[in-house]
Amino acid sequence: MSLYRLEAPVFTVQSALNAARLGVHRLELCSNFPEGGETPSAGMLKFLKSELDIPIFVMIRPRGGDFCYSQKELMVMKRDIELLGELGADGFVFGVLNTQGRVNQEGCEALVRTASGKPCTFHRAFDVCSDQQEALGPIIQSGFKRILTSGAKNSIDEGIDQIEAIMEKAKDKIIILPGGGAKPEHVLKFKKSPHFSEIHASCKTWIPSSNQWINPEVQFSSDPKTFTHHLGIDPTRVHQFLEVLG
Repeated sequence: MSLYRLEAPVFTVQSALNAARLGVHRLELCSNFPEGGETPSAGMLKFLKSELDIPIFVMIRPRGGDFCYSQKELMVMKRDIELLGELGADGFVFGVLNTQGRVNQEGCEALVRTASGKPCTFHRAFDVCSDQQEALGPIIQSGFKRILTSGAKNSIDEGIDQIEAIMEKAKDKIIILPGGGAKPEHVLKFKKSPHFSEIHASCKTWIPSSNQWINPEVQFSSDPKTFTHHLGIDPTRVHQFLEVLG
């Protein structure tokens, strides 16, 4: 069995089923791809848990935009963790910041406690922290098991040096999970570090829809592809990642 793991974010039922079939080790279940991921439906999780036997971590994000949440929004996030936990979520993915771009440790600790021992990932809110090095301590102290990061840049390509620096500082205190435009060649570089164990890669592609009718007078999305294609998983890219992970 490989020492390394591939996590894939999925936004549709079919992409989740396909990712598992292709050999992805863990799913990050989300909704709303254009916003970078929000909390998925309870029905989606319940169905997938009845179909799949790989871990499913669930995004807990009540809206798009920033990660500075009101007390009411934090209450919603706690309820989502409780409900989705009861439905079998294997872990949770979230991050809470304050107005100055620092980790809201009190809010994070409350959500981690609500997870009742299930592993929590601090997501790419880490990439918009005012100081990533400073943020490591509060995240570890809050009880997170891993941090998803592109190195405070738009993609791993741009942030790879920072990711390596964070890995070196974190050592074995927390898993650093590179993600954001991940490519198989990134794995080869990260494997040189004794602290690398997982990568987060969407392996996404657009799959033609079976829909045959479009009303040219109505458009629900700024991207016209949403009526002619569905977001899916590219088998070739999954196989490439699994091959380099070994």
